[in-house]
Amino acid sequence: MLNRRNFIKSAAVAAAGTSALPAFIGSAMATTGARHHVVIVGGGYGGATAAKYLRMWGNGAVDVTLIERNTTFVSCPISNLVIGGLKQLEDITVSYDNLKSKWGVKLITDEATAIDIDKKTVTTAKHGAIAWDRLILSPGIDFVPGRIAGLEGNEERIPHAWKAGPQTVLLRQQLEAMPDGGVFAMHIPRAPYRCPPGPYERACLVANYLREAKPKSKVLVLDANGEIQSKKALFTQAFERYGALVEYVPNSALQSVDADTLTAELEFDSVKADVLNVIPPMRAGNIAAAAGLPLINDAWVDVDWLTLEAKGMPGVHVLGDALFPAPAMPKSGHMANQHAKVAAAAILNLFEGLPPNPTPVVMNTCYSFVDAKNVIHVASVHQFDAEKKQPIPVSGAGGVSSMANELEGKSALAWARNIWADMLA
Repeated sequence: MLNRRNFIKSAAVAAAGTSALPAFIGSAMATTGARHHVVIVGGGYGGATAAKYLRMWGNGAVDVTLIERNTTFVSCPISNLVIGGLKQLEDITVSYDNLKSKWGVKLITDEATAIDIDKKTVTTAKHGAIAWDRLILSPGIDFVPGRIAGLEGNEERIPHAWKAGPQTVLLRQQLEAMPDGGVFAMHIPRAPYRCPPGPYERACLVANYLREAKPKSKVLVLDANGEIQSKKALFTQAFERYGALVEYVPNSALQSVDADTLTAELEFDSVKADVLNVIPPMRAGNIAAAAGLPLINDAWVDVDWLTLEAKGMPGVHVLGDALFPAPAMPKSGHMANQHAKVAAAAILNLFEGLPPNPTPVVMNTCYSFVDAKNVIHVASVHQFDAEKKQPIPVSGAGGVSSMANELEGKSALAWARNIWADMLA
């Protein structure tokens, strides 16, 4: 079991963006001469990490094909800084070139449209069917806007910006165009959703921008949950420091929206905004449902936590936000990166007829900006429990900031640089 000293050592390794070769992976890949092909769908924090580590840990003996619709990686963590006017989109964009040139990953810029489990193929829009020995799905999340009347088809007028990219820029542009004295209203869906602290960080960074540029304005945080979902005390303090500029309203179930008037109809109230930012209900990326993977609550994939294989579907591994979370395990970029390493290690062992590591450990670190310089964080460590058959938080490891401070701001940016390098350098 991990103790605090071992956690500190592990955290230092994670912060450096490196990871040692697990002892349970030998050099057997080179002894058998067998080549295997792993196809990965999705090049985010999970998929890109898995691609790199399969090639690195497998000593080049495993062929890896990564299917990703985008030509570059754009990070969701740190993207709220773009919305708040503190970063540009190019600051959170990283090339896939090293995966190809340095690690020998075959990158296909395409959309995966279908998966045939029996034939072991992935069909893409442009490249047809691609065969695999093992498949990794890291599809992230997709939205279910139809659960909110009036939202579907109006995502440009009422952006979510919960996938970093064009919508991030769109929401920033809407904020810049908002008049002084206007209302920025954001709705947060019921948990679980991608990045638990993300909405509250966004509220703070929007408030930080408005305080400087449009001080007569207001940030209205409409939360479908009964309370702040992460770093509650620290975000409560941050909201209080913004005074009347930020209003937090829990138990705000959203019934419908009017895209013409930018009105949100809540269960017991109606809110008209100048900028309306609705984060829709979400579920595992659509390809997971299309493949017939086992879904909990018709939303999140149920997995074997030792291998990250979908329950009842050997050979199909699922990572990141698409999973039904283990206790206290957030849907975060760092956690997807950790899932990828567990899956990569397990796959290499399974190719050699070896069992997976029986006690994998994963950790998470999440930083949140509360203004231009000050940051708060939460960290946790999770170790597989054989009796419960899932990762359980390690008591005494990790923790939460005592207060927001500038030093953590520097750590947050270093974390981003290091984890991007861990994935893509």
